[in-house]
Amino acid sequence: MARLDPEGMVRRLFKLLPKFSTGEINYASSRVAVVVTVFVKHKEKILLVKRSNKVSGYRGKWNAVSGYVDQIRPIGEIALKEIQEEVGIKGANVLRISAGKVYSFSDKNEGKRWIVCPYIVETKRQPKIKLDWENTSYKWIIPEEIAKFEIVPNLDKSLASSLKTLRPE
Repeated sequence: MARLDPEGMVRRLFKLLPKFSTGEINYASSRVAVVVTVFVKHKEKILLVKRSNKVSGYRGKWNAVSGYVDQIRPIGEIALKEIQEEVGIKGANVLRISAGKVYSFSDKNEGKRWIVCPYIVETKRQPKIKLDWENTSYKWIIPEEIAKFEIVPNLDKSLASSLKTLRPE
């Protein structure tokens, strides 16, 4: 099976899709979208955030920090930007970041094929979470508890993939 190249996909989409005035890809009418899903981990706990009613999809569902990959730049950089914007975690508190296995799936309800780039960010200290408009609440959970939440599609798959990347130091 061929390995998905999300940064290559973004380069191809960048040529085809409309852009905002800022130059970022406008995925609004696209049937495919590349997204980053970022799990924040501190010690043995993972951060989940509940999506607000102001976002375009999966309202009220639990998720990791997420965002569109809408620029041609390393996806790890986009992951770090998303955790700073959505939950207030600065790069100085990042111990390490690793990428899980990229995968895709189609969601007929949303009318999109999602290319998901899972990441996990471990923090040095317990971060003070400051939510932006995209989420209404958060919880720190142990990974096994994810099944108790009404999550966005395949979030458990993204978490499992991300956790596999962590190796004892």
